[in-house]
Amino acid sequence: MQHKPLSLTQVLICGAAIVTLSMGIRHGFGLWLQPITQAQGWGRQEFGFAMAIQNLAWGFMGIFAGMLADKFGAFRVITAGALLYALGLVGMAQAQTPWMFALFTGVIIGTAQAGTTYAVIYGVIGRNVPAERRSWAMGIAAAAGSFGQFLMVPVEGMLISQAGWQNALMILAAATVLIIPLAWGLREPALNAPGQVKREQTILQSLQEAFKYPSFQLLMAGYFVCGFQVVFIGVHMPSYLKDHGMAPQVASYALALIGLFNVVGTYIAGTMGPQIPKKHILATIYISRSVAITLFLLVPLSPTSVYIFSAVMGLLWLSTVPPTNAAVAHIFGVAHLSMLSGFIFFGHQIGSFMGVWLGGYLYDKTGSYDIVWYLAIALGVLAALVNLPVRESPIARPTPQAT
Repeated sequence: MQHKPLSLTQVLICGAAIVTLSMGIRHGFGLWLQPITQAQGWGRQEFGFAMAIQNLAWGFMGIFAGMLADKFGAFRVITAGALLYALGLVGMAQAQTPWMFALFTGVIIGTAQAGTTYAVIYGVIGRNVPAERRSWAMGIAAAAGSFGQFLMVPVEGMLISQAGWQNALMILAAATVLIIPLAWGLREPALNAPGQVKREQTILQSLQEAFKYPSFQLLMAGYFVCGFQVVFIGVHMPSYLKDHGMAPQVASYALALIGLFNVVGTYIAGTMGPQIPKKHILATIYISRSVAITLFLLVPLSPTSVYIFSAVMGLLWLSTVPPTNAAVAHIFGVAHLSMLSGFIFFGHQIGSFMGVWLGGYLYDKTGSYDIVWYLAIALGVLAALVNLPVRESPIARPTPQAT
């Protein structure tokens, strides 16, 4: 007999609150770029490299966090992630060399994010929410991450200005511990306990099937572009605006607006998932991003143009997440959803690595972010094109595979 699913309300409240806190803290890291580099005497490349490592570690470790969550349930994985998050933030505050900073900010916080964000939470949603409501529920969880950005970024800016950048990180380290009691609400019965439905596939069989399927590769390629664009903008836009004479609060408000409008964008994208082919939703999001960036660079820079750009990008920010993950669930089923979402997200994080690192590297080499902005535009067009051939129908499995 199959286990009784967790209630929809419980999954959404606990999952959304965890993502709000985890993603909310992460979205504000760009506010630390100038305080830390100025205090430590580092270039932007050092900070950008640590953030790039964070995104790569988040993506890579997300694969294993997904495997563990699929096998043992999400509670243990989220708890471990919360403790690592606290450790990483303390280390980020205390690190005295670029390599130590990269270890704590990059490897440890990246690993923590793998266990406290979308891949793990979406696995719980996939296993406990009916298929017809899955895309909508994933939209709710993604919107929570956006609300976290809207809520937390101004708070982080205030903490930096009033308590100093090091104390601000220590306060956030204490806040991450709140994730643990929230994770208790996502405890699932043992997924392989007697009486439960057995999996049709082993982990290896699931991976072989996915990576041989062109649509999986195309979704991963599109997600690479998503990571490149959003992490470059999220980390480097505060410094880009300050370089152009904008007051620091403009950047804080801009990031908060991205978060606020993304609550709407991700919810709409999740709601549209059952009605419109997900590949069309994704193609529209990617091409719209390229148009928005192009117009932002063409018009005179002012607080008004920054806020309009932030609102538009907010609608498009994490709105790729529900249709991408819902497509994976629809094609391959939910038995290994956290793991497969982890692999898709690894593609996203390779893009994030490139976007955040190239932003720092090319700025230090050229004194400008122009080249990376142009790359973000071109990649958005490419992502729109590669999503169009995706086949969303459930994959055919003519005979059961050995468990």
